[in-house]
Amino acid sequence: MRRLFPVTDQTAARTPDGGAAAPEVRETDEVREWSLDEIADAYAYPDPGPGEPTPWLRANMVSTLDGAAQHDGRSQPISNATDMRIFGTLRGLADVVLVGAETVRREGYRPARARAEFARRREAAGQAPVPAIAIVSAGLDLDFSLPLFTSPLVPTLILTGAAAAPDRIATAEKAGARVVIAGDGVGVEPVRAVQALAGLGHTRLLTEGGPRLLGQLVAAEVLDELCLTVSPLLTAGDAQRIAGGPSVAVPHRFSLVSLLEEDGFLYSRYRRV
Repeated sequence: MRRLFPVTDQTAARTPDGGAAAPEVRETDEVREWSLDEIADAYAYPDPGPGEPTPWLRANMVSTLDGAAQHDGRSQPISNATDMRIFGTLRGLADVVLVGAETVRREGYRPARARAEFARRREAAGQAPVPAIAIVSAGLDLDFSLPLFTSPLVPTLILTGAAAAPDRIATAEKAGARVVIAGDGVGVEPVRAVQALAGLGHTRLLTEGGPRLLGQLVAAEVLDELCLTVSPLLTAGDAQRIAGGPSVAVPHRFSLVSLLEEDGFLYSRYRRV
């Protein structure tokens, strides 16, 4: 993997007089496998400012060149090994992973696992050994016999609305999940979800979608950062984009923070302006 942006002495070609030349791939460019520590440093959350920590919500998604976020209903076919290393690293940095119920069902979500590579970093940050999984679900239509509920290292959270069916809430709590109310109606309000997670001490937030949930977060203007892998594949078809739902009235502007490349895959990181 190599860094394309921001430009450094390693990424910028030079002219004979020492000036910057047009970017090009050179034999001296450093193309190698990065360690997990290097990836973690490249994707570190912003340093908390003075006073109470402010929640920071980042999304991690993958898309093909023609905008497909999935193939055959899953993201794995358009990913690669390095994308999965970044995926694992982003989880290793997060307090909580926010995900939609449909994505949990489609992707076969499992609880986060403790990894020795991140243990010291998480302990120094005052974090639990693993991030909690927080599922956004209006109907709580979930299989509570799955490992996500029966064997997590930290309790799985379910975010729902105040009007959710009491019997489903009771079933979820009996299964060991912690139900968090984040909306006055049946569904979850994104602003309330972020506030509720921050109230539990989770300020390093990561969402892995799916597209409908990400669209809701974008529309509510609570997304601070997008980590997007652009896969050098074309799928055609009618697959979802990374964010779905109604369009926003005015497009939200994000700025490029970093861009990495390996084997034609681009690993970008954007922050809200």
